[in-house]
Parts: sequence; C-alpha cells; structure tokens
Amino acid sequence: MNTKSDTAGQATTTASAGRNVARRGLIKRAGAGAAVLGVLFATGWTSAAQASTPSAPMAHTTPNLPPGDTSNGADNFYTSDKVTVQKVSFKNQYRMNVAGNLFVPKNLNRIAKNPAMVVGHPMGAVKEQSANLYATKMAEQGFVTMSLDLSFWGKSDGQPRNAVSPDIYAEDFSAAVDFLRTRAFVDKERIGAIGVCGSGSFVISAAKIDPRIKAVATVSMYDMGAANRDGLRKSVTPEQRKDILKQAAQQRDVEFAGGQTEYTSGTPEQLNDNSTPVEREFYDFYRTARG
Repeated sequence: MNTKSDTAGQATTTASAGRNVARRGLIKRAGAGAAVLGVLFATGWTSAAQASTPSAPMAHTTPNLPPGDTSNGADNFYTSDKVTVQKVSFKNQYRMNVAGNLFVPKNLNRIAKNPAMVVGHPMGAVKEQSANLYATKMAEQGFVTMSLDLSFWGKSDGQPRNAVSPDIYAEDFSAAVDFLRTRAFVDKERIGAIGVCGSGSFVISAAKIDPRIKAVATVSMYDMGAANRDGLRKSVTPEQRKDILKQAAQQRDVEFAGGQTEYTSGTPEQLNDNSTPVEREFYDFYRTARG
C-alpha cells in the first residue's frame, strides 16, 4: 500500500470513502503525559525534572495553507536553546539508510552514561512533524533523544516512496537503538522509545522482539492494522472488507500492466458541511501550517 504526499508532507486521500474512514481514528490525549513519565522512570531517570515554561508558538509559514488552531499554544516546530541537534544516518538490517535527528542536552555530562530514547512520527508524516517536538522536549529533561524518518518516508531510503511496511518500520526502531548504543555517553541498558500515533503501534511491535528497548510510551497510539481492517469504531462490514480486497487485487493487475498507481489512506483534503468532528480534527493538524 502506498500513500500520496501533498505540500505539507502528509498523505493525501485518493481512494474510496470506505478506505478513507478506515484510516481515521479519534485522537486520545488523556494519559499521554502519564505515559511519557512512565518512560522517564522505567529507563532509570530519577532526577526531579522541572516542567518547561510554555513558549509562544513559533512563526512558521507554509504557502497556501490555513494557519490551523493555535489557540492552545500548539507549537509543532518548537526549538530549544538548551539542546543541540545533529543530523545522522544509519543502516537498518535491510541495508536501507535511515535518517534521524540526534538531540543532546547542552549540559549533558558526556563522561557519564545517560538514558536515551527513540521517537517515531505519525503514519504518513516525517520526523519534523511531532517527533522532533517530543524529542526536543525530552532532551530538555536530560535524555539523549533521536527522531527518525521511517523507511520510505522523509529523507530515509525506500522505494516506492510512502510505502506502508510495518515490519520494516519496526526494524527502523531497532536500528535506531543500534545507533544509540554506539554513543559513548549513552547507557546501553537505559534506552526507551516514544511512538506518536501510528508509530505507537510500530514501536510496540519492535519492543516485543527487541529486549534492548526497555520502556515504551505512546501518544495518541493508532492501531494501523485494526484501523484498516475494521474502520473507525468497527464501521467496516465483512462485505465491505471483501470489496476493498477485491479492488486492491484488481488494482494490482492495472499497475502491473503499466497503469497509474492508486494511493490510499490519509486525511481529507477539503472540509464541507458534512465533515465529521474526526475529519475536522485531522484536517486541522495535517492540512494546516501548524502541522
């Protein structure tokens, strides 16, 4: 399965309404803070972390996009003068280059062994969307952190672009752990991971088979498999699912014969009077400048 990217770097819906519904889910904010605190303690970080003073949203302009709702201080492109950022690249076990940003607190004791974590972006996004924000905030709390572009996305390798391959995504998290464990200032036994939205499920898949990932926190975790099988609130019937599979099989014949590639999943490109609250919430982030 492939997803099509627009100017904001997000997946564009070009498939049927039934498959579009299958991608969307309710954002669950409750408990996200507790989940992140769980990673703090599970990875052995016991210092009394002080909450950062919220900053005003950064000026981030994207041509031809509405600004989006920033009334609650949304600042997806937050940066910190307390953290250094370094672009890195490493190979996963499929010999694909994975791109990442390494965040290190400026006051880090590089002689000591410090806890670290990997941060994964939402499905259809890139590391600059959400992952960098969480990585920066956690670095401010004393962690060495890394945001990464999953394979087929952003600056990471993978053809065709925007392909959905959860097993390779899980491998990317383990490859990021490979990299972190080679840093002299990282404690190999205190590495955790945060998964945002779709990465919440991918990182759990990684942790189940990689015991080096000592703790996992998820933010608005999204089960991509269940979403595509069952739809929002299990709205896809068995008959509809069979029809989706039939269409996908027929599309394989079309593309093998040289026909145009059809893309699926993503968020709505436009809103109308009949748009649901879920569609409006997804649109407000993924289709506006703030996201």
